[in-house]
Amino acid sequence: MSMAGRASLVVASNRGPLSITAVADGEDEVSRGSGGLVSGMQTALAASPEAVWVCAAMNDRERALARQVHGGRLSDLPMVATALGGDFDVRMLPVDAATFRAAYSGIANSTLWFVLHRLYDPPKSPNFDAAWRRQWSSYLRYNEAFAQALAEEAAPGGHVMVQDYHLFLVPRMLREMRPDLRIVHFTHTPWVPPEYFAILPDDVSRSIVLGMLGADVIGFHTPRWAGLFQQTCRAMLDVDPPGVRTFPLGTDPDELNKLAYRRDVELAITAIEETVGERRVIGRVDRTELSKNVWRGLLAYRELLRRYPQWRGRVCHVVYNNPSREDLPAYREYTASIERLAGDIDDEFGTDDWSPILLEVVDDYPAALAVLRRSDVVFVNSVRDGMNLVVLEGLVLSEREPAVVLSREAGAAEVLGADALCVNPFDVSATADALHEALTMPLAERAARAARMRAAATALPPAPWFQAQLDALGPAGDASPPA
Repeated sequence: MSMAGRASLVVASNRGPLSITAVADGEDEVSRGSGGLVSGMQTALAASPEAVWVCAAMNDRERALARQVHGGRLSDLPMVATALGGDFDVRMLPVDAATFRAAYSGIANSTLWFVLHRLYDPPKSPNFDAAWRRQWSSYLRYNEAFAQALAEEAAPGGHVMVQDYHLFLVPRMLREMRPDLRIVHFTHTPWVPPEYFAILPDDVSRSIVLGMLGADVIGFHTPRWAGLFQQTCRAMLDVDPPGVRTFPLGTDPDELNKLAYRRDVELAITAIEETVGERRVIGRVDRTELSKNVWRGLLAYRELLRRYPQWRGRVCHVVYNNPSREDLPAYREYTASIERLAGDIDDEFGTDDWSPILLEVVDDYPAALAVLRRSDVVFVNSVRDGMNLVVLEGLVLSEREPAVVLSREAGAAEVLGADALCVNPFDVSATADALHEALTMPLAERAARAARMRAAATALPPAPWFQAQLDALGPAGDASPPA
């Protein structure tokens, strides 16, 4: 207990609530994170004495600053203290750049993400060779750095909230250092059946599961993902894991609406209207991420226009993709394939007075909000998704009582139920049919479905979602290790 700190609540995540970048004049620019999840966690932290958010430095400037201040506490810097407003503290870990890249890009994003979203092409990948083992060693060191920092920051019997697949090993590491703590680990991704998880090397898969079992509470978005994790534990360790719970994250309508009616969003809507006019809009907001399945979504839209020619000239597919993981070749190639296919659709169907598709690959949050406000159909066809907050946000923001075409492999499908038009994300023809059904659905039916889905989408917004996990841990105090 000699290493115990003062924070009754500590949050750990790969990316923190703010970012720092060096700008041209030599000054530093500090941006506080936006979005419902960050806001929800910030609310909980602000209500807890001496609360700390532990995160990784994401760039060289952040690493340099974290090394300059005592214990990596960025609130010692005036510019950061101003951005945080005194709500809580941030400790940024200056993990060396090579270790961070190997852990983050090599393991978290190129291995664990691929396993949990079932993205591998088994005839060619994965290959767990000596180079990969070196990356895995970096992932171990990365998790150890977090566990050590959490052990130093948490008060005796304090609550520690560990977020996502970047930090799978932290709970058990931390449990061994500080058995007094109450720990929750939440996985924002899907989980997979035991036989697919077994793609990983045996020692690695076992380390991940044992790492997660170090937590008192292990959270997932839906019963499906929680059940698959329990199956994995039984298959691998012959144990029924205690403490597995579901917390289906929703969206905060008040927070969204504060953002969605600013002047920059109004300007973005005006720009969209100049292209689409009064036509129906199939709206899509995503990252250029392999699991989001944008390429098959475009194939389905092309098939819609081929098989249902009555929609030519009457509909526009508006797609805003935030560039994602551009440092990875597979992602750059995927983005290029999306852009080529969008060009092919425009060449095949476009006319002098109608553009069938508006595709933007750009980091433009106001424009993304504008797309959701203007959507008659909200379209999400992910290969797999832990939840998918975009479809929930679209239900809240759309001003046109939207129909929803949704992958049955997204966690949101369990939340929205039969009111969404759920599709097999690999079935392009069936997805085209669902888009047609969404476009032809009578307004009264759309409105009734949208109202029910909107209620489900906002049932557990980020702040109550976070609090529900704290409540599941029980009051702070001495904690015993989970069985």
